[in-house]
Amino acid sequence: MTSQVSSPINEEHEGPGTALGSPVGKAEALGSLKELGELGELEERGGLAERGEQRTSDKETRRLDRVIIRFAGDSGDGMQLTGDRFTSETASFGNDLSTLPNFPAEIRAPAGTLPGVSSFQLHFADHDILTPGDAPDVLVAMNPAALKANLADLPRGAEVIVNTDEFTKRAMAKVGYAASPLEDGSLAAYAVHPVPLTTLTLEALKDSGLARKDAERAKNMFALGLLSWMYHRPTEGTESFLRKKFAKKPDIAEANVTAFRAGWNFGETTEDFAVSYEVAPAASAFPAGTYRNISGNLALAYGLIASSSRSGLPLFLGSYPITPASDILHELSRHKNFGVRTFQAEDEIAAIGAALGAAFGGSLAVTTTSGPGVALKSETIGLAVSLELPLLVVDIQRGGPSTGLPTKTEQADLLQAMYGRNGEAPVPIVAPATAADCFTAALEAARIAITYRTPVMLLSDGYLANGSEPWRVPDVAELPDLRVEFASGPNHTAADGTESFWPYLRDPETLARPWAVPGTPGLEHRIGGIEKQDGTGNISYDPANHDFMVRTRQAKIDGIAVPDLEVDDPGGSARTLVLGWGSTYGPITAAVRRIRREGGQVAQAHLRHLNPFPANLGAVLARYDKVLVPEMNLGQLAHLLRAKYLVDAHSYTQVTGLPFKAEQLAQAIAKENADV
Repeated sequence: MTSQVSSPINEEHEGPGTALGSPVGKAEALGSLKELGELGELEERGGLAERGEQRTSDKETRRLDRVIIRFAGDSGDGMQLTGDRFTSETASFGNDLSTLPNFPAEIRAPAGTLPGVSSFQLHFADHDILTPGDAPDVLVAMNPAALKANLADLPRGAEVIVNTDEFTKRAMAKVGYAASPLEDGSLAAYAVHPVPLTTLTLEALKDSGLARKDAERAKNMFALGLLSWMYHRPTEGTESFLRKKFAKKPDIAEANVTAFRAGWNFGETTEDFAVSYEVAPAASAFPAGTYRNISGNLALAYGLIASSSRSGLPLFLGSYPITPASDILHELSRHKNFGVRTFQAEDEIAAIGAALGAAFGGSLAVTTTSGPGVALKSETIGLAVSLELPLLVVDIQRGGPSTGLPTKTEQADLLQAMYGRNGEAPVPIVAPATAADCFTAALEAARIAITYRTPVMLLSDGYLANGSEPWRVPDVAELPDLRVEFASGPNHTAADGTESFWPYLRDPETLARPWAVPGTPGLEHRIGGIEKQDGTGNISYDPANHDFMVRTRQAKIDGIAVPDLEVDDPGGSARTLVLGWGSTYGPITAAVRRIRREGGQVAQAHLRHLNPFPANLGAVLARYDKVLVPEMNLGQLAHLLRAKYLVDAHSYTQVTGLPFKAEQLAQAIAKENADV
């Protein structure tokens, strides 16, 4: 999905709700990122009218600047696919957007139960937005469980589209409804549209030849067609997608297309939907360029491929499947043509062991996981610290501890990334701020790992991984040059003139040791976890040497060149600083905009580098009377700031498995600001 746009971003347009994106396609190699066209549906698309699909009805059309829609149903109802398709067409139409897929934790919870509800929320607008929105304007509820699980999130006046066919006595009793909420007046505060989605779908497919059970499965496409009519979304892309997805089952493909069209036609002809809505493209929201919709995991995978190309190193991924990181393994496995090699190991320990071996052999080595996997990998991360080899450890954080909430988001692995190894084993930490930013963060993590010969932790999370937003496809010339020079010969001359190779003779600027590819004549050296002698790399138990090596490895991390922290303080007179990291960027920024629109003065800064911190961070913190740190944990960054800078950082925390809402943060910031 691409759109060409050419105006500056409007930084002050965030509305009461906000949003963040949905997944689509693949990425590009480095000779030409725009070859991603065939990998990720990069093409020009327009609205219905632009394609000759003229609307001829006399129904009223209202213009909106933003809409938040949530699709909800049983985990077998195809809500994620429905949301993805609506998002894809919205991206191709040119809106700014942000999404929040919300999966059940169970692989297959009992049908019709509250734990089995799957939802997909999309916020799209004609201006720059940052979050998936605080509260849905429209809820599509495919069954009683979906209605009950999501009703509390709806504001008064929201539109509710319900599949009345599923509101049977048994289905309602399963979720605690003694009487039908469609008839007892409990939904009086909302604009309810009762639609027999199953019946209408079966009627549309009566001549398809499909069994009833197979035909019923297309009801999500009927709902998608109806919503596509309501919001003037393009349709050709979805029809093409369905025919491609079910190419081996053309009867299923055509049934889904028929149901989709039937839903669109139902909206056009029924009297229950007297109004449709238009949300214009976000023509002024982006700098000029070619854009596509991208999820965090997809952006991260593309960033790793880009890093491989820009460094000239083959990419090796050693991984073990784990939610929500598995999509990176799935994606990279599709790109052997870019020199990518993927290895699905039998467990987390084998996965990182293989990755570290690949790093020793001269590859750009990566291992992907989530929090529980990081715990299992910790000894090998420590070995990588000792060997001083580049290794990217990608942690897509999720709710814990232990198995915890596999499909829900959290930011609670920061202290594990900082300290979760035995001995003194410092590791740089990088965190992306948005789904699209995962691409840039991957390049930055690779730069640090390669330049300083160290493992690097990249902390994304489930919210970024599964959410999506528009991403400007960069020109190759914009990407950093990561080329590597391997050791090629002796680097030490003894007093008697004898030349030899010392594996721990360091670059005086970066303190990085040479990277010697195995098999290079004359560069043989020892590896292993036992402490090395400075310079020679021989095994050493000398106390003074151990002290020196520990301090040198720490000095190498402390000396990593990272940009100064940028502070957004328009008036220069704010007394409160809101400091975040990772995926809190969107909600924090949306909340700060609201405070400023109401006349409040507040500064904002966001950390990409968490170890080492930017050199000016201490000075920035000292400029403000109050520092508020919102985090999806119990205050881990605040703890680090208080310890290192002796600053009275105030935590605002949440561990619900869901991202912050902008209004929630705005209230917390306003309260903190009022107390200054």
